[in-house]
Amino acid sequence: MTQTNKSTEPLFRDFESEKLNLPNRTVMAPMTRGFSPDNVPGEDVAAYYRRRAENGVGLIVTEGTGINHPASVSGASIPLFHGEEPLKGWADVVNEVHEAGGKIAPQLWHVGMTRKKGDMPNEDAHPVGPSGLSLDGEQVNEPLTEKEIEELVQAYAQAAADAKRLGFDAIEIHGAHGYLIDQFFWEQTNKRTDRYGGDVVGRTQFAVEIVEACRREVGPDFPIIFRFSQWKMNDFQAKLATTPDELERFLKPLVKAGVDIFHCSTRRFWEAEFEGADLNLAGWTKKLTGKPVISVGSVGLNGEFTSFSSTEATSLDGLIERLDQGEFDLIAVGRSLLQDPEWVRKVEEGQENDLLPFDKAALSKLY
Repeated sequence: MTQTNKSTEPLFRDFESEKLNLPNRTVMAPMTRGFSPDNVPGEDVAAYYRRRAENGVGLIVTEGTGINHPASVSGASIPLFHGEEPLKGWADVVNEVHEAGGKIAPQLWHVGMTRKKGDMPNEDAHPVGPSGLSLDGEQVNEPLTEKEIEELVQAYAQAAADAKRLGFDAIEIHGAHGYLIDQFFWEQTNKRTDRYGGDVVGRTQFAVEIVEACRREVGPDFPIIFRFSQWKMNDFQAKLATTPDELERFLKPLVKAGVDIFHCSTRRFWEAEFEGADLNLAGWTKKLTGKPVISVGSVGLNGEFTSFSSTEATSLDGLIERLDQGEFDLIAVGRSLLQDPEWVRKVEEGQENDLLPFDKAALSKLY
């Protein structure tokens, strides 16, 4: 039996919630890899995820996977989550992870207006968004029609149904970082005057309908995780909510729609979200909703992930303290696990000196 290092014991406590139980508090953060030729995850991708399960990751969240829409992803090597071959590939991933004793959720994704016309796999597909605006405010396309929005909602729902059918343990809906769902949330990219626009509550309507549709497909007991962020890929200082009250107004419709766990994306997990309190975004989300939360952001490393420069391993003391105090329930680990599939096991066994530093060369290889 593995001897748990006492200093990291809070990280290795069981996690028990209404719909999802895990052997510890670690989550593999979703990270785009681009190793799926023709948009199909192959044996190397399945082995990549299996290695993390074998080494004790509590929950694996896959890289973003494209829903059934022509403009959902940008690139011929980004995995899709629709069609016979991609879904067969994902079924193999699930089997490998489960054989290794792990649990896994696909991240359901649409890149929205961050896509450029001419991007593969569908060169003729135009980027789509609530108002046809790029993240920088450029008018690139016409706003989505309500019929087109309904079709997108159904595409998310179909992906959720397929995830459950393939044996995944949960789904994560990607609503962060300036991609499609987040473009509806963000006032700068959503200028709509119908029910999908307006104030912060109106701008949640698209996401609400996605969550509700997914819930209808997967039933009441299947876990739905929702990832959101304040920051955007083109603006690290962006805010959906500038106060706790605004954040509560934003979160309430999503809770009511059926979100079970919030994945609160920040660049540095230790930073306070609002003045006057030390809580990070996940801590505030847990306080305001009562729902379990996943925190994330430069765990175990001395540089934020959005730079993707090489970094050194650093102390986990601050993370363990916050976790032990209940500020958040789970912690997602990105680059540390990208470089070192044995990261969780090493931490549990007290082998901190053996943790591998992150090198950006890891982005071009499936360790």
